[in-house]
Amino acid sequence: MLYKFKSRATADVIMLQANGRQVLQIIGKSPDEAHGIITAEQIPAAVAALEAAVEQDNARRREQAREAGQEDAPADSAQPAGEEVSLAQRAAPFIDMLRRSGAEGREVVW
Repeated sequence: MLYKFKSRATADVIMLQANGRQVLQIIGKSPDEAHGIITAEQIPAAVAALEAAVEQDNARRREQAREAGQEDAPADSAQPAGEEVSLAQRAAPFIDMLRRSGAEGREVVW
């Protein structure tokens, strides 16, 4: 299953089920519902929650890199070599969608 997020302010953002569920859980929405809405009023809190989760994930990845002896990795690289795609990379298009939708007072639906 795919999650297809839509807004009148941006192009659609499509995520695989696991990633879509994770993002919805982070922003406090039920991933078990086939359809839902993030109102324009809810967008600032959703963006803040996603940014906090991204920072937490980046910190966890940096710690894992240190433990694995990869201290020489670039400081802005939160992804140790051979790791999966980070939450920051997966959430970036969705965060952009939320910001642009919030700026125009539009909701985001899925």
